[in-house]
Amino acid sequence: MQPTASTLDTAPGQQRSVMRGAIFIMATSSIGPAFLTQTSLFTAKYMASFAFAILISLLIDIGAQLNIWRILSVSNLRGQDVANKVLPGAGHLISGFIVLGGIAFNIGNIGGAGLAMNVLFDVPPVLGSIIAAVAIIGIFMMRNAARVMDKVMQLLGLVMLCMIGYAMLQSNPPLLEALSQSINPDDPMLLLLPIVTLVGGTVGGYISFSGGHRLVDAGITGIENVGAVTRAAVIGIATTGAVRVCLFLAALGVVSQGLMLDPGNPAASVFSHSMGTIGYKMFGVVLLAASITSVIGAAYTSVSFMYSLHESIKRHNQRVVIAFILCSTLIYSLVGKPVKVLVVAGTLNALVLPLALGCILIAAKKSNIVGKDYRHPNWMLGFGILAVIATCVGVALSFNSFIKFWMS
Repeated sequence: MQPTASTLDTAPGQQRSVMRGAIFIMATSSIGPAFLTQTSLFTAKYMASFAFAILISLLIDIGAQLNIWRILSVSNLRGQDVANKVLPGAGHLISGFIVLGGIAFNIGNIGGAGLAMNVLFDVPPVLGSIIAAVAIIGIFMMRNAARVMDKVMQLLGLVMLCMIGYAMLQSNPPLLEALSQSINPDDPMLLLLPIVTLVGGTVGGYISFSGGHRLVDAGITGIENVGAVTRAAVIGIATTGAVRVCLFLAALGVVSQGLMLDPGNPAASVFSHSMGTIGYKMFGVVLLAASITSVIGAAYTSVSFMYSLHESIKRHNQRVVIAFILCSTLIYSLVGKPVKVLVVAGTLNALVLPLALGCILIAAKKSNIVGKDYRHPNWMLGFGILAVIATCVGVALSFNSFIKFWMS
């Protein structure tokens, strides 16, 4: 599965395909069961004001993503290797956090796949999760696994965008109110927890590095590719943002009519209230697509953070990815994954971003990492610094809200 610049993805057509794959592995990795749960849950709680949280989180996401993708591509290094060059040992610490977070998220992703199989085919969730895991493992057992992964992520990403967009149209949301609240919310301070949670779920942990690592693996690196990498990073965040906005508006249209969302499965309520039984089945398709793409993204990227631990991990990466998926499936089958943990996992994942992005920003000015000919734009560096500060402040200020939410 490990392509290199000398063997794969070097032709222009193949590079474009890999670039699209990098965009969608980043975007769809963030659109998992937690994404669906968080967006629906927070919309029901904060109503139209949640639009402000989405807007601010998208700005932070762009600041983080642009810096990370560019520096990884220019340096031809993965995130943990860049961090280790900036501060010895920092990369290993980040890798530890990301691998643990990846396992936690994948337990939820596998659980989401099981729930989706239950919705679509009425099979027990645990059995459904095992069936989905076997299908995903089949992808990583293929000889051209990287290319198949790219195609699967793109196809399922488009399926989710179309179906959630249709649900939005059917729910008839109050667009003008949402637009107004996106820049003038009733109480911005109440939105700190959802902002931190959204950032953690979109670019926290492994997600912000998923597309960048895919480009490094494919050999799409160097100054000559900076422009294309920058565009890809923006498109990836824009894709995630479009899906988030569509789901938010779909949920807002439902709750604005006075309808209640099921706290145990809020996203399903959005579809069923909008379109009845057909909507519920559509939710099953969306949840299955979201779960499968997130399992793939979490496993692929988490394992790529383990490469620096021992060369045998990179050499046998397909086997390690399969073991990663099997481990998550086993834990889910024995323990399960409640809705609250999915939301909390997104919040905790934001804690990784300041450390990882901080190392990236320092590396941007080190010629021994990015080369003597590369000049990182100061406006982009400033954008990244603001993202680090905003995340740190948001985490600190939302700590009490986080504790209350966990204890409730």
